Amino acid sequence: MDVDPINQAPAGHRRQAMRRAGESRAMGGEPSISRVKISELVGYFLRLGTLGFGGPAALCGQMERELVQEKHWLTKSEMRDAIAVSQALPGPLAIQVGIFASYMRGGFWGAWAGGWAFILPNFLLVAALAALYVHFGGLSWMTAVFYGVSPAIIAMIVHSCWRLTKLGMEDKVQWAIAAAAFLVTVILKAEVAVLFMAAGLVGVLYYGSLFRGRRPPSTVAGLVVPAGVAAAPHAATLPVIGKLVLFFLKAGSLTFGSGLVIVPFLEKGLVQESGWLSPRDFLIAVAVGMMSPGPVVITATFVGFLVAGFWGSLASTIAIFLPSFLLVLIVAPVLQRHRANPNVQGFIKGTYGAAIGTILGASVLLGGAVVGDDLTAAIAIAALVLLFRFKISNPVLIAGAAIIGLLAYPLLRPTWVLLR
Repeated sequence: MDVDPINQAPAGHRRQAMRRAGESRAMGGEPSISRVKISELVGYFLRLGTLGFGGPAALCGQMERELVQEKHWLTKSEMRDAIAVSQALPGPLAIQVGIFASYMRGGFWGAWAGGWAFILPNFLLVAALAALYVHFGGLSWMTAVFYGVSPAIIAMIVHSCWRLTKLGMEDKVQWAIAAAAFLVTVILKAEVAVLFMAAGLVGVLYYGSLFRGRRPPSTVAGLVVPAGVAAAPHAATLPVIGKLVLFFLKAGSLTFGSGLVIVPFLEKGLVQESGWLSPRDFLIAVAVGMMSPGPVVITATFVGFLVAGFWGSLASTIAIFLPSFLLVLIVAPVLQRHRANPNVQGFIKGTYGAAIGTILGASVLLGGAVVGDDLTAAIAIAALVLLFRFKISNPVLIAGAAIIGLLAYPLLRPTWVLLR
């Protein structure tokens, strides 16, 4: 005989269970939690910031798996909204999705706590690596690790992008937008800000009701839910730190797309214009950002330390991420108030397609820079097989690729590494 768990519960619990069941049915069967303790958010994002490897797409894929499928803190449509809106804003994608998710389940203070918990472990790790790099005049083993890990990271980006297509790609129009974004990214070798606005406009025109005077397609309505030799650091004087803060505030405020797109912007400002870093030091900083867990733009921490020591690294880290907090906390409440609007949903669907295309395009560009011989090609292919067929965890994959790099690099001595 079956037992009804709701009727068997105490009265107070029964009312809560019935309310949750009603919410789930209203959303097409998707689980929903209205609130998560800030301590739980902090604990989760501390762990993600410590063990989350692979760049923005991989981190978004991991958050989708853990927050939607495992913890049920977010619905699929809430996660899709967070990714699409974050991709349309300037700044690093992964951290903005984390802030957005924290806001939806922890409110204003939850967003601040979850976001900085996401950043903190990576900041401490990268600042320590930068201190060692400066102290020893370079770290030769870092190049070897980069040699083995980078192809695996490309595979992780592709695998995570595949997961994200299952989350929010629903029809041919979105795929057409993704294909156009992919081609533009590969041809221009950059993620173009206006592309996301154009994709959002296409989404409004096709899915919305602004110009068509009709109800949105059912697929949209069903998704509407509640919301060398290292350079010695410069003296950490106020003028130097002030210049770092202004530079990274600008980088965090004006650079659209994933965290990977910030690399050419930083190279122009730090190497070509200011001369703060040599080309090799800059490439090492980028390599550290790619190989470390957490958001790729933690490169700013390494750069800040090389330029002005610990205080430079702290100031640069705060400056690069601060615009993300402010932008998300402005946009998230607006989205939650107007989430049922078909034009808002259309904009989100359009920008989501553009996000998928630009992430894939960025992976192609990065792949050309880090896959330069038979071994790195084999690592990339093997990593794809392990991810798709055997569902290996990202930290284990990174550790294995790092070991291969440490063993193979001294034997092969590839001259192209960090020079492309």
